[in-house]
Amino acid sequence: MELSIIGYDPIGAWLKTADTIEGLLAYRNTAGLTWIQIKDLKDGSGILPLTDLFGIHSLTIEDILDTEQRPKIEEFDAYLFITFKEVASQPGKGGEPLFDQISLILTRDTVITFQKSARLDFANIQRRILNNIGRIRRMGADYLAYLIMDTVVDKYFLTLDSLGLGLEDFEERALNENDTALIPDLQRIKQVLLRMRRVIWPLRESLTTLIPPDSDLITPELEPFLKDLQDNVIQTLETLESYREILSGVMEVNLSALSNHMNKVMKVLTIISTIFIPLTFIVGVYGMNFVFMPELNYEYAYPIVWGLMALIAIGMLIFFKRRRWI
Repeated sequence: MELSIIGYDPIGAWLKTADTIEGLLAYRNTAGLTWIQIKDLKDGSGILPLTDLFGIHSLTIEDILDTEQRPKIEEFDAYLFITFKEVASQPGKGGEPLFDQISLILTRDTVITFQKSARLDFANIQRRILNNIGRIRRMGADYLAYLIMDTVVDKYFLTLDSLGLGLEDFEERALNENDTALIPDLQRIKQVLLRMRRVIWPLRESLTTLIPPDSDLITPELEPFLKDLQDNVIQTLETLESYREILSGVMEVNLSALSNHMNKVMKVLTIISTIFIPLTFIVGVYGMNFVFMPELNYEYAYPIVWGLMALIAIGMLIFFKRRRWI
């Protein structure tokens, strides 16, 4: 595990790290606000001193360790439990994002964040606290919790922008009937968008329970910030839906292109078959080898038949051309 703790108040702030939970709790800021960060969380045994100190319910611990937990907000007597998903794009992976669970415990003077991995470091929030940028050191612990959630939601927009660039490429590939990898790639991105929707939609519903705030841990001053956060979540969902519609349109364009290409091929084959129908009839008639067929004994019968078949073929091609069938 990676353990760090930040203590701050309107006057000052500091950042400490430790190897154990016990060592970390020794730095706890009892006079101000404390932000405890636990990253690369593997099991619950190492955080027992922390959960015992804050009276965290066993069901909450299970939800923290369950990385496939559905985003939700639950209120207990002494704390507010919030779990949601980080969605971050991977460079060099075709825009396919990584999903990671973030769990947050909010008390009156402490915020605890649990992360399965250490990818998202919230460095911007730490910098604002340590350098006293903005209003963060004048606000309560609920504002810090909001900033953490807002940072994760901002990552949604960056991930969607990365996926949007890939959609432009799909639109160009849709008209290429020889691109056999297009449909599998479209299906893969559609699955990514569907998974993103599954992890973002519950967050929208959860935020509704906090607006207006009815918890003692959420101050009325935070309501406009939560509304803005909810608007951002709604915007990401709308963008997701528009992307899914674009993908469906790209798939329809590609299927139309494939259908048109197939029609052209079938048209050529049909014309060839139509031309050979009378030629096959002529060859069939003179291939019956009856004894009494006067043409068989005629000196110029063979070149005449060839000439006749050539005239029929050319005449049919001229007819098709005039009718604009070719």
